[in-house]
Amino acid sequence: MNAWMLDAVLALAGLAAATVLTVFLQRLCGRSGSEKPNAAKLFLGRLAMPASFLTVILLFRSGPLRQAVRAGARFGTYLDAALALFVAVLVIHSCDAIVLAWYARKGRSYPLPRVLRGFVLTLLYLTIFLSVLKGILGINLTPFLATSAILTMILGLALQGVLSNILAGMSLHFTKSFSRGDWIRVGDQEGIVVDTNWRETRLLDRQSNIVVLPNNTVASATIVNFALPDAKTAISLFLKVGFRAPAALVQSCLLAAAREVDGVLAEPKPLAYILSYDETGVSYQLKFWVEDYARRDPITTEVAKRVWYKFRRQGIEVPIALDDKVADVLGKLREADRRQSDEAERRRNFADLARSSFLKRAEGRGAGRPLIPEREVRELAGLVRRRAYAPGEVLFRQGDRGESCFVVAKGGIRGEIVTEEKGKRYRTEFRVEPGGLFGEMSLFTGMPRTATGAIEGDTELIEIGAEAFGRLLGRSPRLAEAIAAMVSERNRKNLETLRKIKELSAQDIARGCSKKSILERLKGLIRLVKR
Repeated sequence: MNAWMLDAVLALAGLAAATVLTVFLQRLCGRSGSEKPNAAKLFLGRLAMPASFLTVILLFRSGPLRQAVRAGARFGTYLDAALALFVAVLVIHSCDAIVLAWYARKGRSYPLPRVLRGFVLTLLYLTIFLSVLKGILGINLTPFLATSAILTMILGLALQGVLSNILAGMSLHFTKSFSRGDWIRVGDQEGIVVDTNWRETRLLDRQSNIVVLPNNTVASATIVNFALPDAKTAISLFLKVGFRAPAALVQSCLLAAAREVDGVLAEPKPLAYILSYDETGVSYQLKFWVEDYARRDPITTEVAKRVWYKFRRQGIEVPIALDDKVADVLGKLREADRRQSDEAERRRNFADLARSSFLKRAEGRGAGRPLIPEREVRELAGLVRRRAYAPGEVLFRQGDRGESCFVVAKGGIRGEIVTEEKGKRYRTEFRVEPGGLFGEMSLFTGMPRTATGAIEGDTELIEIGAEAFGRLLGRSPRLAEAIAAMVSERNRKNLETLRKIKELSAQDIARGCSKKSILERLKGLIRLVKR
């Protein structure tokens, strides 16, 4: 075998042995029972490659192995060059490993961008390699460098896109336009930054797909970083409302809807603007802030749903642009449909009121029997209003003033009473099922609300206001007496609990337990209707 062929075989054997040893050491250093980077193993892992090659080179340089293998005359020179090269590489890797291990021990991310770090290391390796070629092997690099200028131009043209991505990646890292984990928008692409390297930036979009963007595309596009200057981001909901709806009422509904949704920040406070008027209606903007921009769509949906429920309860309509004649015909059809709808709602209200516990004896002799005849219930069914509520809405809070009560027709209400005793607060929860009555104490006695009510599921409530109740009392003279006796007796039994509700004053409790005071309250409702 020729000397140069033997040198080549030995070089390949040494390369293979060093590669196997490197892989073994790196896997050994990569095994860690902790998810956090292990500083010691990180340090050793960085030294695995140069240490493996130096070990193999020193074995080849040892006396017994060199005598056993009849290598060419130049093989020793090649070993000296390789030894110098990998000693230099070992020094570079040691310095790099020390810095990496220090940041890993501190639990901090490496400050130098990965693209820039790799670029600097590559320049150092190339400089050392060329120095070894000239200084130890005696290779004249001048023709190579002259030829490489042409080659560099050709490669530059061929790799123009790659070089552009590398430089763009370095620019993005230097300017710190975004970091891993930030939610950004690049052009028409939007997602969380999951990775950025020398060539590309990867986003995880809302469809759970990975979007790969070349760095030069990212650097030349408009970037919106929703994580800067802080995590708070404003979201706007635009909608149009008819002219009949009072602007103050519309704004109140919009703001209340935003404040009730989990995920909407209390500060900055939600804002509602009137943007413009045109022939179809008034344009509004609801602006609110969130911290978790990834939940933008669910939060916006929940806000819009709350707006719909509130608009429906207040009779606020979203307009449709129509021709005058078409609008007139549709207005007549809508009026006829409204009359039919009112009649259908009256029948539904009567059925739900008749099944409910409203104005029925709760206990004692005749428990469950109605206090009023069926015809009065039918009359009342045309005076009350059925209202729809979204899950999670708060009907009212403990301590609020109220002039109505509610019959649950569908869904449910989760009630909560907060009491205080000896400086400690206690919470008592209960649930009002379909057919149940909620908030009647405020209507009957004028007391503040004694519980907080939150809506559970899609719920329909029949609201019985003070005016409708006053009309009912006016047609049934004995009803006021019966209610006053029943309510005062009930409140006297719950006197200890009422005293522990801090929102109730001694005067409120006294009036709520007095049959005379309750009767005066009910007669006041009758007089209010007759005016």
